[in-house]
Amino acid sequence: MTVLPENIQRLPAETVYAAELKQLRETDKHPKPPGWSLSPMSVETFILGDPDQNISPKFVAPREIVTRIIISLATQRGVMLVGQPGTAKSWLSELICAAISRDSTLLVQGGAVETVEQLLYSWNRAMLDRKGPCMEALIPGPLFRGMHSGKLVRFEEIARSAPALQDALLSIMSERMITIPELPGDDATLYAREGFNLVGTSNTTDLGVHEMSSALKRRMNFETIKPIALVDDEIAVVQRESIKLLQLSGVDVTPKIEIIRALVTIFHELRNGQSLDGRSTDRLASAVMSTAEAVSVAHAMGVHAYYYRDGKMRAEDFTDFLIGASIKDNRSDLKRMNHYFDTEVALKDGNVWKSIYASWQKSKNT
Repeated sequence: MTVLPENIQRLPAETVYAAELKQLRETDKHPKPPGWSLSPMSVETFILGDPDQNISPKFVAPREIVTRIIISLATQRGVMLVGQPGTAKSWLSELICAAISRDSTLLVQGGAVETVEQLLYSWNRAMLDRKGPCMEALIPGPLFRGMHSGKLVRFEEIARSAPALQDALLSIMSERMITIPELPGDDATLYAREGFNLVGTSNTTDLGVHEMSSALKRRMNFETIKPIALVDDEIAVVQRESIKLLQLSGVDVTPKIEIIRALVTIFHELRNGQSLDGRSTDRLASAVMSTAEAVSVAHAMGVHAYYYRDGKMRAEDFTDFLIGASIKDNRSDLKRMNHYFDTEVALKDGNVWKSIYASWQKSKNT
């Protein structure tokens, strides 16, 4: 287990997995693109894992998708990761940047950036008044720093960015340079160094916020990140990630695999509108029944078990946390959930399923 500094709630991937990245750098015999810390093959190994090299799996996806993403970034085309909320697009972009650039912190949040200055660079007004335009007075933004140092930049939720910001991004992706008209001479132009590129993400639910320009789309390769297809793979992810979060919370609880299996099965069936046996089920209208949401439920149950159940996770507590994650404020979803529990959960065998159904029935009467 990685030893983390005290009082830090969340560290970037390059710090959490520093030992694995160091090992891969030391043993990497494959060719590396200019400006990259690892070869494409080692980046892929870092993301998908390799038990022979003692590299842990960190993301579940078809290998060919990960390969295409990595190869795209080795060219001068950016990558856009699109998909439903909760499919770990941001986590994948963080892993990619940690492996290639050893830095995943050059991050732009599309919905939080309102001006081109925030995106590129701004000025220290006090120094600007005292010395005039100079590099010392310039405050670089994430894109500026990524271009200057030859690193990947993460751009979260591009569809939430205003058209003017997308136009500025288009110029950078096309020309690989930033013009700084306030500065004289060579300082007036910043050219991107080898290793710079863009990893963007966008939820499919955000398509109507700001339509992405066709010109910007042409400069990026799109990859759809889908929910985990196999239940056993999703169970392994939820178990692994919830344990990690519980450790970071200072909670000495190991989630029960039977409860994790039930949790993932419910999320999987409600997300796909079909039971594992092939029967049709209700989909929830407003809830995101994603793997990330399942991890949050498992984490919350572990914390509850530690503080209220003497460290023992109980199936009867399951529905209290499921309701908060799935029902939200849509009353029609409550009807769909009731129907699902009565027609699917009630028929499943095992003590865990019986306890979950009994607690659901109890919750309806309170």
